[in-house]
Amino acid sequence: MHNCIRVVLIEDDQILLQTYKQLIEAEDDIVVVNGYTSFERAEKCLAVDQPDIILMDIQLPGISGIEAIPLVKKQSPKIHVVMLTVFESEQQIFQALANGASGYITKDSSSKKIIESLREVRDGGGPMSVHIARMVIRSFQKNTESPLSKRETEILKMISDGKKRSEVADELFIELETVKSHLKNIYTKLDVHSRSKAIDFARKNKLI
Repeated sequence: MHNCIRVVLIEDDQILLQTYKQLIEAEDDIVVVNGYTSFERAEKCLAVDQPDIILMDIQLPGISGIEAIPLVKKQSPKIHVVMLTVFESEQQIFQALANGASGYITKDSSSKKIIESLREVRDGGGPMSVHIARMVIRSFQKNTESPLSKRETEILKMISDGKKRSEVADELFIELETVKSHLKNIYTKLDVHSRSKAIDFARKNKLI
């Protein structure tokens, strides 16, 4: 048993929590040491649980999965965190990876993929669902001949991730009117007349 991969599950859906627990415990080399419905509950017990890997939902009540990663790493840098989620937002993926996640797989992944991911992390890998891996690759293959400036690209990317203009202004420390001005320039350069059209054009042409 001491050679088993020790896993802690953090998932607020009780049915899914039990499903993952049963799936993982069917394996001879992996053991679920505990399961929690929030990070706040799990955080108090990590020192006792001593997991090798935390398999964690990204959308948790209270502290989110993304916010929890650096808290885990601060408490125990050796713990690997794998995000398990239905969300495929490019911004969330990069935020999770930047915060120290060891892997990022979607909940529609096969049972085999989830188990393989845990073993891959143990062996030093960084598992990702195929479409998430493609998304990451695409982000490095953006069109180098974009008509948009770096700031315009940044703003359009944030808008495409669902942020409001006021949120963009706050995050970039610029005035709301400046954001509106940039958006007008973006529409003009892309020859579109709406946010949705600009986002659609930019994605198809790998501008964001």
